[in-house]
Amino acid sequence: MIPIQKTSPSRFAPASAVLVLFALAPLALGTAAVADDWPQFRGGPTQVGVAQGPLPAKPTPVWTYDLPEGVEATPAIAQGKVYAGGLSGRFVALDLANGKELWRYETGEEIKSSPLVSGGVVYFGDELGKLHALDAATGEVVFTFEAESSITGGPNLAGPCLVVGAYDNFIYCLDPKTGAERWKQETEGYVHGTPAIADGKVMASGCDGLLRLISLEDGKETAQLQIGSYVAASPAVLDGRLYVGTFDHEVIGVDLGKAEVAWRYKHPEREFPFYSSPAVHDGRVIVGGRDKMVHALDTATGKAHWTHAMRARVEASPVVVGDRVVVADQSGLLQILSVTDGSVQWEMEPGDGIAASPAIADGRMVIATDTGKIFAFAQRPSRSPAP
Repeated sequence: MIPIQKTSPSRFAPASAVLVLFALAPLALGTAAVADDWPQFRGGPTQVGVAQGPLPAKPTPVWTYDLPEGVEATPAIAQGKVYAGGLSGRFVALDLANGKELWRYETGEEIKSSPLVSGGVVYFGDELGKLHALDAATGEVVFTFEAESSITGGPNLAGPCLVVGAYDNFIYCLDPKTGAERWKQETEGYVHGTPAIADGKVMASGCDGLLRLISLEDGKETAQLQIGSYVAASPAVLDGRLYVGTFDHEVIGVDLGKAEVAWRYKHPEREFPFYSSPAVHDGRVIVGGRDKMVHALDTATGKAHWTHAMRARVEASPVVVGDRVVVADQSGLLQILSVTDGSVQWEMEPGDGIAASPAIADGRMVIATDTGKIFAFAQRPSRSPAP
């Protein structure tokens, strides 16, 4: 077994630690991503949660790092570095190869916002409502922007528009270089998740039960759809369709061209909210629920291809790699499932709960646990033949 390189005081014990990750080849991350980066929540601006490359049958831990007080935000990976923030208010940059801390930055407020890395700058929000923009190489402040309330969702970026939603009932477009406000669109409730961006539009839903389509160029609302329920998840967009789960126990598919709901899915027996954001791949929408299940739905009809029972509620968003999907739950159970039928291909039972989603890049996959442990896993090296 590969020895784990510890970069802050931590003891790795397979019975109680989260064993989560695996190596992957270059990723399909959308328009803002580099092939070997995972620069933001769900990998790219359309937020489909899909990575390309081989998935090892037996992921092996290579390093671990501790952040105080726990982690809820998904780390980002860019240019050989891992970026992660925790509930203590500490934000760090780590070396992807060995987990060594490169720099740290203290906000003084809880960080639940997943970071975005672009153009040498890393962006994230905090519970006070401040958006931080730091030099990705040094951690020095480039600018800060203050909303009137918490920023829990990650920023998104397309063209000259850094998009972020806040609990002050606004969606903002900021200049990514200066933080100057370009436009803001008022909502009727908190914006908890990360807005998606596709085809020149920002797509966001929140506590007001509405899905808003907003022009990226000028911030004007072009369409508004009644979803009918609080939405905490972030939407995924692919081929003119948007998919998102709600707190009214539904997953919905939206036809963006017609600006109407195409289908609604609700499990026939188990009625629980969907907090996890969906992955979309190969005709399937795969999403975890607080019903302790993973659901794979048909993108065209919303009918279930399969469901899979977990041990606890599923807050972490799944990641699809080829014909397999990685899922994790609040008990700490990690599994790799078949995209085709949901059968278990591999599993570990580490014990620590997982709410943050995986980040995948450059031969590593990184995930953080509720207790603040950050793990990196890679392919186990093949043994040399005996002489």
